[in-house]
Formats: sequence, C-alpha cells, structure tokens
Amino acid sequence: MSLGDIWAIMCRRWYFMVPLTLLSLFAGGYLYRTVPVSYQSQSSVTLLDSTAVAELAPTFGNPISNAGGSLVVTADVLIRTLQSSDSAKELHSRGVTDRYTVGFAPAADSPLLTLSVTGTDREKVLQETTTLTKFTGEQLKALQAASKVPTGYLVQAAPVVLPQTPVSQPKARYQNIASVVIVGVVSAFLLSILAEGVAVVRRRGRAREGYLPRRHRARPPERAPKGLLTRRLDATTILTGYLALAFFVPSNLTLPALGGVGTPANVFALLGLLWYLATWLGGRIRPAPGSRLPRVAMCLLAVAVLLSYIADATRNSTHEEVLGADRGLIGLGVWVALVVLASAGIQERSRLETLMRRLVVLGTVVALIGYYDFFAATNIADTIRIPGLQSSTAGISAMDRGSFTRPRSTTAHPLEFGGMLAILVPFAVHQAFDPVRRHAGALRRWAPVAIMAGALPLTVSRTSIIGALIVILVMVPRWKPQRRWAAIAIIMGSVAGFKVIIPGLIGTITNLFASFLSGSDSSTQARTVKYSAIVPYFDEHPWFGRGFGTFTPDLYFFTDNQYMLTLAEMGIVGLVALLALFVTGIHTGGTIRRLARTDSDRELGQAFLASALVALVISATFDALSFPMYAGMFFLTLGAGGSYLGFIRRDAAAVAVEVPAPRKPSEAQLPELVESR
Repeated sequence: MSLGDIWAIMCRRWYFMVPLTLLSLFAGGYLYRTVPVSYQSQSSVTLLDSTAVAELAPTFGNPISNAGGSLVVTADVLIRTLQSSDSAKELHSRGVTDRYTVGFAPAADSPLLTLSVTGTDREKVLQETTTLTKFTGEQLKALQAASKVPTGYLVQAAPVVLPQTPVSQPKARYQNIASVVIVGVVSAFLLSILAEGVAVVRRRGRAREGYLPRRHRARPPERAPKGLLTRRLDATTILTGYLALAFFVPSNLTLPALGGVGTPANVFALLGLLWYLATWLGGRIRPAPGSRLPRVAMCLLAVAVLLSYIADATRNSTHEEVLGADRGLIGLGVWVALVVLASAGIQERSRLETLMRRLVVLGTVVALIGYYDFFAATNIADTIRIPGLQSSTAGISAMDRGSFTRPRSTTAHPLEFGGMLAILVPFAVHQAFDPVRRHAGALRRWAPVAIMAGALPLTVSRTSIIGALIVILVMVPRWKPQRRWAAIAIIMGSVAGFKVIIPGLIGTITNLFASFLSGSDSSTQARTVKYSAIVPYFDEHPWFGRGFGTFTPDLYFFTDNQYMLTLAEMGIVGLVALLALFVTGIHTGGTIRRLARTDSDRELGQAFLASALVALVISATFDALSFPMYAGMFFLTLGAGGSYLGFIRRDAAAVAVEVPAPRKPSEAQLPELVESR
C-alpha cells in the first residue's frame, strides 16, 4: 500500500477523519486554555559526617571531606522516610499540599539529595520547598534520636543549594495536549482503515456471487502514475528509514512532548506499525507464514509489561514513576513495531536480504564515527543540533579509561556502542562469506567486518570483549578447518597489530579482566553493592514488579544489569518473559541452521544464534534495554530471524512436496524373466 492509497482511503472515509480530528484539536485547545502552567522549585541537601568521625585522619576535622561511604545508606533511609505516608501527612499539615519528590541527585555517588516541589502557584511552591528542606533536617535528627545516637556522632544535613526560584514546567502540559490529539487522530485513522477493510471484504463476497459494480469493472489499462505518493511502500523501506534515524540522530535528542522515548526513530517505528495495521486491515498484506515465534515471544513480554503497569497503578507511586510507566508502554509499542514489521511484513526474501545488508552498512558508518571519537578524544554526537529536538539527558562528556577516550559515536554510552556492534558483527561475517556477494569484491565484503570488529576494543570495556569472544566461540568452531585456522591466525595478528598501533590498549583491557577476576575492580564492587540494594525493591513486589520504566536513575540508581532491573520493574514474570525473548532468538538461529539446505543459510542461522547469545550474556553487564539504539537493533534482528525462519520453512516444505515418496519394495517394478535356452 502506497501513501497515495492511504490518502485515498482517508478521503473516502472523511466522515471518520474530519469529526474525530476536529474533536481532538478542540480538546487539545481546551486543555491548553484550562490546564494551568506548573512551576517547580528545587533545593539540594547533603549529609555530613559527625564531628567525632571528622576528627580522624584523613579528614582532620573537615566534615565535607568525608561526605560519602556509609552516609549513602543513611541518605537512602532518609529518602524512604520522607517518601512514607506519615511524612506526607505531616508535610500536608505544614502546608505542603503540592506534589513533592525526594531522591539522590543525578549521577551522584555521594549522599547528595535533591528536593523538588511542583505546583501551579509560584510563591506557594517556593514556600513549600523551604518547608520541605527544613523538614528533611528535622527528620534526620528524629531518626538518630530514636536510635539514641550520642551527640558527637550525629550526622548533619547541610543545604548546599537553597530553594530556587520556581521555573515553569510546560512539558507536562504539552504532553497532555499531544496525547489527546494523537489519540484522536490515530483513532480516526484506524476507524477509517477498518471501515475500508470491511468494504473490501463485502466487495469480494459480491464478486464471488457474480455481482461486480460498475466502478470495479475492468477498465482499459492506463499508464501508472509516478511520484512519491504512488510509490509502493513495504516493510523493508520503512525499516530502512528507522535505521537511518536510529543510527544518525543521537539517541538523546527527542521530541519535547514525549520524553526519553520520543526519539525520531521511535516515532517513525510507531508510524510504521500504523502503516502495517492499515495495510493488513485493508487486505493488502498477510503475515508471513512460519514466522510467528518472535511475535508470540513479544506477546509474553507485552503481558508482563501490562501486568507491571497495573501493579504500578495499584501502589502509591510518584508522578515521575507514573510518567516512567507511560514511557515504558510507548517503548513497548516501538519494540512490537520492529518485530512485527521485520517478521510479518517482509514478503520476499530478497527484500529481507536487502534490509540486512543495509543494517550492516549503516552499522559500519556508526563504527567509523566511533573511530573518529577515539582518536580525536571527543564526542561528535554532542555537536549535533537538530531544530525541534531537545536533549532528554544531560550531555555526556568524553569518557576516559586509562589513557584512552572511550567512543560512543551516536549512541548514548560506550557500552551501548560496543553492545550494538557485537550483535551486528555476526551478520557482517556471514555477508563476507556469502557466495552470492562474491562479485562485490573482497574490500566491500570484508571492510564492514574489520571496521566493526576493530571498533570493539576501542570502547575499553569488558562488555565489548565478552561479546567478541562469544561471536568467535560460536561461529569459528562451525567452520571448515582451513577457514577456521585462517580466522584464528587473523585474530592473533589483529591483537598483535593493536599492541603495535595503539600501545597500552591491550594491556588496559587485560588489566580490566585481571582486576575483575581478583575481586579488586572498583566498578565490579559497586555493581555488587547495587545488586544487594535491589533486593528490598524486589521483595516489595516479587511477581509483577514496581512498573516497567519506573526504576529510573533520577529516582533510584543505575543497576548496570538488565536482569536485576527487570526483577525490580517487572518481577519474576517479567524476567521469564525477557529470558523467553533470548531463548527465542537462540532457537530461531538453531532451527534455521538445522533446516537450511545450503552452507550460506547454515552460516546465517549460526549468525542469528551468535547474535542472540551475545544479547543474553552482555545483558548481565549493563541495563541493555534502557538504551534505545541497542534495544532497537536487538528487536529488529529478533524479528528478522523469525522472517528468515519462515522462508526456510516454506522452502523446506516446497522441496518435500516436489520430491515423491519412495515406493514400497512390493510395489517396485520387477525385472522381466527371460526363459533361458
């Protein structure tokens, strides 16, 4: 279905489009006039050690120099106390009737608390923030008094940022308006498509009975019009547009009204899902047979997310957590769109192969940008400014490890950059060996492999190296001996080349693993502490979690482990659904390899298996699905694996039909006996 076809349907069903669109616009205008502008004021409070502790070395009486360590635990207890219902009642009696939040300051490893109050009266908000700041110190004293802490060992609460002048917060207002308009327009669009689908079914029924209206009778062939609106769209074209936006628009740039999930790529994916629904309801496309498994796995994930959303609605969650849960639903819609478009929307194998080639080429370009970041010691993504988009997070400066700058290209973090390349390298290797592409020349086939694989060590992270090792261990042993030994020689030569070209890089990476194995790595120790800190949140809601998307670093802390984050947000049900996704990807790759009739298809199945296994393992090293580019590539490859499996199954079924079954020995033709003379 082309854009012109969709426009024609909207024009024919104007009695749905026009009233509902106007109604949504009027509702948005009404909200704009009636919903007041909210204002927010913030203050910051830090905890300082007692005078008795400050007298010890190395602080020598300076409490500010020891604002860390065990005080982080004290700060967590204080935050929980301020978030309790008793504290809310006490603050309400003191005049704090507007919504307030208390949490750790973003990206702070010290006991630094951020207090904020949001309301519609600017002067009242400032007064409430002052009251909340004062109440924080009183609660800290009350907690210590209840434990009978000696005076010399009392922890102090010191305001470091006084209550600020309230500033307007139009984002929430515009989000409500945008949601109303979007719901109205999308409802009108879906009703129009549904009405068109019903009309198509009726016309087909009448045609079977011999009746054919005049307007549908055969006409003389006309010259097909040309243009953008009449050009046929398919899932490969839409997914290519998604890849271009995902790879080349930094993932921190979003639409102001949609928050962190409002990247242009995500919005484009949701529009692609609407296109698929319109095409499917209009009878122009049917889901590809044999490709249902990834969509079933996505249904399990959707059920887990919806259950966690209900669990979040039933508890006393904050406004920020409610917004996080809403953003989680939007993110789920994006992932569903990618899996559905890739698995059910692609009807021809050649178009699927085109999509995978484009995926590798665009990933190679992103890797080249990472090379520039590494050698220029900068982040090129920080210089990109696009009108209409704003950064959803604070700008990340160049991250260093040892004496090296860790590149992130257009991703949000070096871990995302390395993880995304690790799940794409197997497909680059398969395309390099594919006999169909021998005409492309060795440079065009092997350059993506060398560029993407070579960018993995530049991130100076264990995640990238683990991903590379998994790809090697899964793919290389399945090769023929000649190719296998050649690959091992190239890998060893590449390691030696890195030692010569970039002195110290291999040693820095080796030290990372050595410190990890010896238990002296500071980052590993910090993650272990976070694992134990997750347990109380998991114990509160063990089955369905606190709500998908609610455990944000602004309110809590980074988990650096997707499985632990899933346990906190979606509970045991969500963890099972997540593991089902990874198992689905591994099973898809293994089934493709088992049913394939050519060596190229077998290696393709091994590539899907390696990619899914990489995602399974490295999800334990960072909160993978919180990064939009990595998550998008994972779900896209998951859907592509299901689509390839459908083609392989249909080919195997066609071959089974063409080859006749062998006859029984009794039915075999016996040779004629000749009488001997």
